[in-house]
Order: sequence, then structure tokens, then C-alpha cells
Amino acid sequence: MKIVADENIPFVRECFSSIGQVEAVCGRKITPKAVADADVLLVRSVTKVGQELLADSKVKFVATATIGFDHVDINYLQRNNIGFASAPGSNANSAAEYVIAALLEIGQKHKITLEGKSIGVIGVGNVGSRVAKKCAALGMKVKLNDPPLLRQTGDLKYRPIEELLDCDFITLHTPLTFEGIDKTFHLADERFFKELKRGCVFINTSRGGVVDSTALKSAIKTGRLKAVVLDVWENEPNIDLELLEMVDIATPHIAGYSLDGKIAGMMMIYKAACKYFGLQPKYETGDFLPEPAVSELRINPQGHLEQEVLHSVVRKIYSISEDDRKLRQMAGRAPEKRCKFFDGLRKNYPVRREFQNTKVLIATESTEEKEKVDSRFRGNDRAKVKTIVEKLAGIGFKMADEQK
Repeated sequence: MKIVADENIPFVRECFSSIGQVEAVCGRKITPKAVADADVLLVRSVTKVGQELLADSKVKFVATATIGFDHVDINYLQRNNIGFASAPGSNANSAAEYVIAALLEIGQKHKITLEGKSIGVIGVGNVGSRVAKKCAALGMKVKLNDPPLLRQTGDLKYRPIEELLDCDFITLHTPLTFEGIDKTFHLADERFFKELKRGCVFINTSRGGVVDSTALKSAIKTGRLKAVVLDVWENEPNIDLELLEMVDIATPHIAGYSLDGKIAGMMMIYKAACKYFGLQPKYETGDFLPEPAVSELRINPQGHLEQEVLHSVVRKIYSISEDDRKLRQMAGRAPEKRCKFFDGLRKNYPVRREFQNTKVLIATESTEEKEKVDSRFRGNDRAKVKTIVEKLAGIGFKMADEQK
């Protein structure tokens, strides 16, 4: 069986070679010719899959190693009896951790205390629900909007979008849809931004098309937004360089790019393919996950604010500012090389592990050293450490046994 796969799916050759012959290619170069004699097609979000790609092929099974599948024409696959699988939830924790890293980075940059601030989560699926939980652990007031879930569950915790527009932060986690009552294309349009609370911090890690870039630039220019974080862009990889210069944190669609998330997605579609063809899976997730670079982290919170400690810990595991720095180099490239540069950042993305792989031990200073510390820190040490432990555990870190 011949398998054509996006080369950005980690370990795809090693894993899928147990069920067939794997040809790994650039996702943007998966053409009708490339898949003509393939039995299986494995993609990520950059490959559009539908009649134009598959009409003259013998593909029997398609899978995308991503949460979303707006790049796949599901109706076409169904009409032609082509099997399909995606990886719902596989990189949800990675994307949620990205949001936490962004919040802490913005908090430091703009001197914003996150505790007590309100955040509106638009789209409460696999990613949004995790974001909501982690933000609540930081002490933020979380408001939720998800019309499909409201209709499905009747749970009034899902509020109308208008009730979220007065939040201090807004973060988008919807799929990209172009029609119907839940259409999300340009959900964040000119009217949306004009109705946002002045000084709001805006975050988008869903899909670029959910935001009208022109409207966003206008909102930034008029000072309505305090800060903007973008991981996804309209017209990727040919992104708006003016917008790139205007936002506070800019990254190349890598929020869900933790190694844990990538391998989880790969394993989900591997097992789905095995089931579809009646084969026995040979591998499990643990066969591909290496030991984390930082398995244990010892910190001392004395003399630091809680949020400073949290930011310091997160940055030691994932430096979102480094991803931002790399993408900004795109502006200095020749126009004909910019798209390749954007894709290269994704293809060559460094190993990033999720928080749960790191155990945090909070070490207090010696008795002698404590005597030198201002009494207000001595008196609040126990409560402060307890709060830090709870927040670190709440956003996903393992804590040393004696500190749980």
C-alpha cells in the first residue's frame, strides 16, 4: 500500500512504514500527480483536499493530523466512499499552553495583573475548554461563547457573544466556516472590534480567516486594542507584513506545535488507518516521545510577585518571545522568499514539550537568608507558595509530591 504524507508530520515514515510504503513530501506540494497512485493520503492544514486533488487518484483513505478539517471536503470524500480521520483534541493542550504563555508575556510587557481580569473565550471545544480551565486557574474571570454547544446542551454558561465584548481579554478558538447560522469567516469584523471594550487584549489561535485583517489593523491604529497576539493569519504563508509589525506577539501558526501534540495527532490517524484497513497497530505514543529536556525545575519565589514566578517558569519551558522574534525576520526577506521562510519556520520548528513533562519544586531560602528578607515576604511565604503551587498545577505542571 502506498502512503503519501506531509513531511511535517513527525515520525510519519517510521510509524506508517509498518502498514505501507511512505512517501513524505512538502504539504504545499501534494498535487494530483503526487497522489495519483496512492492508497492513503496524510495531510496537515496546508493541503486542500477535495475533488481537484483526488479526482484521478485511487486514494481510499484520507487523514489529517490536525484538530480542524476545514481544509478537507468531507462531502466529497463521503460521496466517493473514501475513508476519513482527523485528530480532534490532539494538540489542544499545546494550543492552550500557547495562550497561557501569551497572557503571561503580555502581562509582563504591559504590566497587567491577570488575576481578577476577565477573559472571553469564543469557541469552547477541545482547545477553548482547556484555555478556559487554565485561565480560571490563573484567577481570571472566564466568560464562554459557543452557540452550537448552547443549542446542544442548553447550558446557560455559554453566553451571547455580546456579553463577552466587555472583557479585558478576548481569545478565539472557533473552526473556520463560511455559511450557516454559525459562520465564523470574518467573525471578528469592523463591527466586532468597534464593540470591544477599549483597551482589550485580542488573541487569535484559531484560523486566520476568522479575523478580518483590515478591521483588525484599523482597531490597532485607533488605539482600541491594548495588545494583539496572532498565531494565525489570512492568506498564509503570504501574510500581511504591515499587520505583522503592528501586533505584540506574532508567530507562524505553531500554537499547537508541541511535540506531544504532533505525535498524539500522528498516532490518532495511524490507529484510524489501521482500523480502516483491518490491520493491527504496531506502535504506541510512548514509542516516539523522548525524555523532556527539562524534566525538573527548581525555583525560589522569594522576593518575586506570583505572576513573575509563573512567567519565569513558563518561559523556561516555552519561550513564545523566541517564536515571535523568528517570525519578525520575515520582513527582512526578499518578497519572493517570504512564503518559503514562513513555511520553513513551521517545518523546522524546534522540539517543544508540554508543561506536564516538567516537575516543579519550589525551594525556599535557608533560615539564615530568610532573616535578611523583608518581613512582609516572611509573613506571606506559606500562602504565597501555596498559591503558586495551585496555579502552576492548574496550568499543567507536575508539582513535587510534598507540594501537591
